Amino acid sequence: MTSERVLVVDVGTSSVRAAVVDTRARLVGEHREPLLPSSPTPGLVEFDPAVMAEVVLTVARAALERHGPVAAVGVANQRGSAVLWDRASGVPVGPGIGWQDLRTVGRCLELQAEGIRVAPNHSATKLEWLLSQTERGRDLCFGTVDAWVAWTLSSGALHVTDASNAALTGLRTRDDDDWSEPTLAALQIPPAVLPTVVDSAGMVGEARALPGAPPIGGLLGDQQASLLGQGCVRPGDAKITFGTGAMLDIVVGPDRPRFDRGPAGTFPIVTRRVDGADTWGLEAIMLAAGANVEWLRDDLGLIPDAAASHDVASRCPDSGDVWFVPALLGIATPFWDYGARGTLLGLTRGTTAAHVVRAVLEGIAHTAADLVDATQRDAATTIPALRIDGGMSANPTFVQALADAAQLPVEIAPVREATALGAAFAAGLAVGIWPDDDAVAATWAPSERVLPAGRPDRERWRACVARARDWIPELSAIDL
Repeated sequence: MTSERVLVVDVGTSSVRAAVVDTRARLVGEHREPLLPSSPTPGLVEFDPAVMAEVVLTVARAALERHGPVAAVGVANQRGSAVLWDRASGVPVGPGIGWQDLRTVGRCLELQAEGIRVAPNHSATKLEWLLSQTERGRDLCFGTVDAWVAWTLSSGALHVTDASNAALTGLRTRDDDDWSEPTLAALQIPPAVLPTVVDSAGMVGEARALPGAPPIGGLLGDQQASLLGQGCVRPGDAKITFGTGAMLDIVVGPDRPRFDRGPAGTFPIVTRRVDGADTWGLEAIMLAAGANVEWLRDDLGLIPDAAASHDVASRCPDSGDVWFVPALLGIATPFWDYGARGTLLGLTRGTTAAHVVRAVLEGIAHTAADLVDATQRDAATTIPALRIDGGMSANPTFVQALADAAQLPVEIAPVREATALGAAFAAGLAVGIWPDDDAVAATWAPSERVLPAGRPDRERWRACVARARDWIPELSAIDL
């Protein structure tokens, strides 16, 4: 009897997990191993691709041993990271360079002056750097993490990437119909190192390194996987994932938005490709979301753990007119101000730790509402309800503050991390477990729906943001 379950391999920034997902969109088994990046010097973020490959196979085989067999394999992955390896041996050439790595910021500015616009979180200049450290003439393969995982699972038979990952390398044409020859030439990247771009949901080959060699049917970048995992398949469907940072993604449709960055600060992404046709979306970014809660815990010592932020904030009915702008790393959407800095305003002798903790949670919520406002303006649409996942989705104080700031119903995903479900849906669509997008949409069953219960002073919030901006003028002047 053919299995109707899907194996998912989800490679994040700090861990790798494998899970089996059934037809009711339930994770019936999960195996996770840590895979922490290293930072040899400030601004550099690296990982060992060989160790990543070992961990991927370990957790995938463990999941199959306990819960297999499966009809297909889906892969979700951190985006923008870069891996370079030898085609004949499969041995990585140099470190994997993480998407957060900043070693090529200066190079991005040089290219911008030449009319080539790539960002440090793209993999384009990371690949250029890796090639510069390698002798020319070798037969090499480049890939984002999905490509490296597909190579690993197929025992070297596949050198592919999906459109959702390829479009964020910085190496594609504006309409995502081919690799950009001018960009490749400017970075001296030989086309032979590039992977074949395939559908996000479609049969690409066998996972020969796994028992039973199940077909690989889904490849998706993590944010696009989370979007699909929360049943967002129609234009106007939107979600925010709250991790260390936060990303809002919305489905737009088959046509690429006309801008490279919208007037309100969002940018186009490919949400997925099916049967050779792209579905486009927009993405808005908050550089620091959960990182602010980590700051409260690790640096200020105001809370013993992240979960306690709800309990501490609940000790007071409001923030006592204390406001926090969560710009510890600057502000992305809507301003893209890298020189903005975290700002705590309204302190008095009566301010308590509870007021500060609540102000931090509310500040993250206000910033998320800014992402919603920006996305609605750039997409020229109205978001009817906001779906959320990620660690902060378990914090009731924060979720209520988000509903209030955005003035929208907030629907909490039934699983904390929806990336695995999205990769499962992609692979399941490829093999017919879910026959179409309507079937995927029908799986959405939020664990809770939170309605607005108040209306905070958004004008006062905007005044606070104005004070946080341009704190380091030379960084604020950078436009990537």
